[in-house]
Amino acid sequence: MNEFAETHFRYDDDPDLPGWKRWQILDQGRFNSFIGALSVKLDGKVARVRTTFAHQHSNLRDHIHGGALAGFIDMALFAAGRSFGVLSGPASTLDMSVQFITGGAIGVATEAHVELLRETGRLLFLRGVVVQDDVMVASFLGTIRKPSQK
Repeated sequence: MNEFAETHFRYDDDPDLPGWKRWQILDQGRFNSFIGALSVKLDGKVARVRTTFAHQHSNLRDHIHGGALAGFIDMALFAAGRSFGVLSGPASTLDMSVQFITGGAIGVATEAHVELLRETGRLLFLRGVVVQDDVMVASFLGTIRKPSQK
């Protein structure tokens, strides 16, 4: 991991999920801390990014709030890029689209399954789905601008 990543994130073995890595922002005053630590596992060509949403992430229907889910997806793009070994510095989301398919349950392990479609010199093109067990909650596409090589 480079100096930027080591200064701002923890990326080490997840003590709660053997075989997974824990990806967590160190500055708990940042937006990422609202979602919490993410667990990441590379499964072939798919990065599995996992969290469990709590009451503070819910809407009035007692489902995962769409904003919390979109925030998780955005963070999952970066966690996946780190697990693929193609992202380790300050990058930016250029584009992200989300299709909400059904309400996600609170208190249930939620995973984003992320694929790297293409990497160019400056961009990552990713897609995936969010699932809870066998239930597909959402699908998404995202484009990330990689950090400058300066």
